[in-house]
Amino acid sequence: MTTLFMIAVIASISMPAIMHAAKHETPLACDRSALSSEQRKRHFDEVGAALLSLKRSTNELADGFEFEFPADAAVYQLLAEWVGGERLCCPFFDINLHVEKEGGPLRLRLTGPEGVKQFIKADFPAEWFK
Repeated sequence: MTTLFMIAVIASISMPAIMHAAKHETPLACDRSALSSEQRKRHFDEVGAALLSLKRSTNELADGFEFEFPADAAVYQLLAEWVGGERLCCPFFDINLHVEKEGGPLRLRLTGPEGVKQFIKADFPAEWFK
């Protein structure tokens, strides 16, 4: 076989598989098995509750929400821990932590595919949206 022919064969086999993998999206549903019971307790009851008490504001976006927090190291660490857990149980989220320059606020942005904003409103405690 010529090299050109082998490349064509490999491309014809692997491109559909690559395209399928690129199009796969996780459904909008929490994977409750992604965290152990201890991890869930820490994630929701401790870290989530602490972050809720520190939240300064909520901004509704077209495809999700942005939450503002004080920009200090302890809050950043809590958010980083929360993001680590959230990525496991809700892999469909696009999560962005943004620290503004000049001591500005810390922002957590949660977005994702169509329907994610409604999912967030249904899944998060109502206090997150006040």
